[in-house]
Amino acid sequence: MCGIVGYIGKREIKHQLIEGLRELEYRGYDSAGIAVMQEGEIRAFKAVGKLANLEEKTKNFETRGLGAGIGHTRWATHGKPTELNAHPHMGEYSYVVHNGIIENYREIKERLEKEGVQFLSQTDTEVIVHLFEKEMETKGDPFDAFKSTIDQLDGAYAVLLLTRKAPDTIFFARKGSPMIIGRNGEGEIFFASSDAPLIGEATEVAYMEDGTVGYVSPEGLHAEPVELQFVPLSGDKMTAQKGGYRFFMEKEIYEQYQVIGDTMIGRVLDEDILFEELDEAFLNGIERIKLCACGTSYHAALTSSYLFERQAKMPVNVEIASEFRYKEPLLTTDTLFVVISQSGETADTLEALKMAKEAGLKTLAICNVDNSSIVRLADATILTRAGIEKGVASTKAFATQVMVLWMLSLFFAKKRQTIPQETMLDELRYMSYVPKVLQKSLEVHEKCRRLSKRYLHGHGFFFIGRDIFFPLALEGALKLKEISYLHAEGYPAGEMKHGPIALADAELFTIALMPKTLLYDKTKSNVEELSARDSTILAISPEMFELADDFILTHPHKHPMLEFFEMMVVEQLLSMEIAIRLGNDVDMPRNLAKSVTVE
Repeated sequence: MCGIVGYIGKREIKHQLIEGLRELEYRGYDSAGIAVMQEGEIRAFKAVGKLANLEEKTKNFETRGLGAGIGHTRWATHGKPTELNAHPHMGEYSYVVHNGIIENYREIKERLEKEGVQFLSQTDTEVIVHLFEKEMETKGDPFDAFKSTIDQLDGAYAVLLLTRKAPDTIFFARKGSPMIIGRNGEGEIFFASSDAPLIGEATEVAYMEDGTVGYVSPEGLHAEPVELQFVPLSGDKMTAQKGGYRFFMEKEIYEQYQVIGDTMIGRVLDEDILFEELDEAFLNGIERIKLCACGTSYHAALTSSYLFERQAKMPVNVEIASEFRYKEPLLTTDTLFVVISQSGETADTLEALKMAKEAGLKTLAICNVDNSSIVRLADATILTRAGIEKGVASTKAFATQVMVLWMLSLFFAKKRQTIPQETMLDELRYMSYVPKVLQKSLEVHEKCRRLSKRYLHGHGFFFIGRDIFFPLALEGALKLKEISYLHAEGYPAGEMKHGPIALADAELFTIALMPKTLLYDKTKSNVEELSARDSTILAISPEMFELADDFILTHPHKHPMLEFFEMMVVEQLLSMEIAIRLGNDVDMPRNLAKSVTVE
């Protein structure tokens, strides 16, 4: 979710870069930096936290006349959010900013270190600038050196590079991470990772294709292997931030496969789970876990309770924060107290955390916002790296919370030696498939849109599932009622006959989560009971179910969590399309706020 900007022209460069980065704040970040070239010299500034901190650092720095600059907002992936890890990264005479992941950075780094190169940061990005300067030693020409550098990178990247060897020139490359170049009639050139910073500045833009590499200077633009195609730029900044989607919620659903990848970077290794945030002694003396959260985060916690007990063999208690505060809970110091919050400012969760701290419990926060109140108070924090989530009804925040908790259950299992290495390797392998599963699951969007017209009336919805699919049923029901204002409830499938089945008739819509990998026959039996009472059934499953009135076919998988994530997307899309048909504001549903900071 990092942001990139670049500029060549005669305006005040620092101002251009910082204002460009401000337009990218919606993507989320924990540090920011710029590098500015004038008259062959480069000045760089970096700061942790918000752009205001960078502005303060640069308040006495100004430019006049022609120059070039690059800027970046970073969301920490490799290494903690520190100034050393912030972009731009520097070599002896060059600076680079980069979005994406360099998958082979360890091999490149080890090779360069053997050749005497010293690294300052923990990031994958720093290898780019050092590799470029090594290539300069043999190539001599900056563009040849840059192309050779890019050829050696595996992974996804959008790269901008400044070097004193090529004054007032920006080198650029793109593969798998978005990059746009803009220009206007004044001869100015702009770079950005989305449209928003370019609106009002550039008159036309070119959307780089994968594999594009080139450079731009006041003398002109060169791109390979194909010439860039410029088109007129129109629209407003809010539309640009939505990236062409109708709603932020829709955009955020479609971002899930990317942010899940960000969540796993540096943590999911080939044979292990690594959390730099947790030291070796963190679990010492811990025998049980208490998870505490509200709303969607509570559903993520409930999902993980199955995983912790199954993998780490630890007793788990899940608490609704607003209830926990007033129940006079028993708190023992052998309990790890885990709070989960998208914003880090959820009032009930924050107060529960304070109670746990006062009782002497070790505390862990799982949060999306660095430097929030919950993050500052907890003993340790794992950031979910979802980026800013503007839609009030949470989507990608939930997905990343569940992923972090799944990783954490394996991390605990490894530490407690409750999982065979062979099983661990299988879990890691299936975990690595999740981004592709999420991307593939979007194929059902049109089916959800078409089905939505059949679910606008009736007297309510039941979402049902078993095991980890029960919390997912709760989450599906919450999504629907948040944005459609239709009544919906989530239930364990086996509980329907203990009362709720009395409501079953043709006007009761049952959304049945029927994973093939987990308790399929049991769930099928429960759905048959509802069908016999004439309930309208929408089955979500990889296997056709003859009694279903409607059916959304998911892909076959060999692990329940892969089915979980795919069905999660189906629920989100269906809820959104029903709400859109009803004419509701999907991003800002009535009576709700994004961050609940009151009881």
